[in-house]
Amino acid sequence: MIRSTTVICVRKDGKVALAGDGQVTLGETVIKQGAKKVRRLYNGQVIAGFAGSTADAFALFSRFESKLEEFRGNLPRAAVELAKEWRTDRALRHLQALLVVANKENTFLLSGTGDLIEPDDGIASIGSGGPLALAAAKALLKHSNLSAREIVEEALGIVGNICIFTNLSISVEEL
Repeated sequence: MIRSTTVICVRKDGKVALAGDGQVTLGETVIKQGAKKVRRLYNGQVIAGFAGSTADAFALFSRFESKLEEFRGNLPRAAVELAKEWRTDRALRHLQALLVVANKENTFLLSGTGDLIEPDDGIASIGSGGPLALAAAKALLKHSNLSAREIVEEALGIVGNICIFTNLSISVEEL
């Protein structure tokens, strides 16, 4: 299980928001409070977030950005190609990380086991607090008039108050 973070992505009313907490832990010790686990890629047209080993995530961000360049920003094609490469490449398949990537039309969750999942409801989450954030976001989406950005902020706020591997230093990217 990937621990030590929470990343949540919500799509609503033509907007997509991706948020991550800032806590970095080493074992049971918090070593950083303000890490940025969400990024804009491909000239700001794609947003991505990671959970897992930081070095592995940076390697995957780099590979994914190369795929976006190779396929001229075609997110579904870049995601499929990265998932295939991640699963079959000897070095890549040992990376300990998960990615959530989105553009204005698509959201995908990618893993090193070859998983490439496009959520039915436009909500994807990863990390130790991922299931909690997913539940909070689903409830907020169904029972509120909040925007996508407000939903990811509220969901992470809820998780940050109950998950020891998630803090309230929240970074958000929105398209």
